[in-house]
Amino acid sequence: MPKFLIKGKYQPEGARGLLKDGGTARRDAVEKSVKALGGTIESFYFAYGDTDVVVIVDAPDANAGLALSLAVNASGVVHISTIPLITAAEMDKACKTTVSYRAPGA
Repeated sequence: MPKFLIKGKYQPEGARGLLKDGGTARRDAVEKSVKALGGTIESFYFAYGDTDVVVIVDAPDANAGLALSLAVNASGVVHISTIPLITAAEMDKACKTTVSYRAPGA
C-alpha cells in the first residue's frame, strides 16, 4: 500500500473544534475516514509551530490519498499537505530507470 505523510494546520474554526472534542476524538474521526477508503493510520501526532498535526497513512492507492486530501481541504477548517512517501526499494528502481531528457537551453 502506498504511504502518505499528511501535515495539517488548523484554521481557527478547526482549532475550536479540536478544543471542544479533544485529541482522541479527532484521531478517531480521521481513522474512520481513512478506514472507509480502505486504508489504515500508521501514526498520528499533534504538534505545534507551523504544523498542528502529522499523520502517516497507508492507503490502497494514490486515488484514495488524493480523495482524502481533497475532502479535508474542502472542509475549510484544516489545511493539509499530502506527501507521497517513497521506499528505498522504490528509489532504487527509479534510479535504474533511463529517462530521455533535454535540459532547457541545452
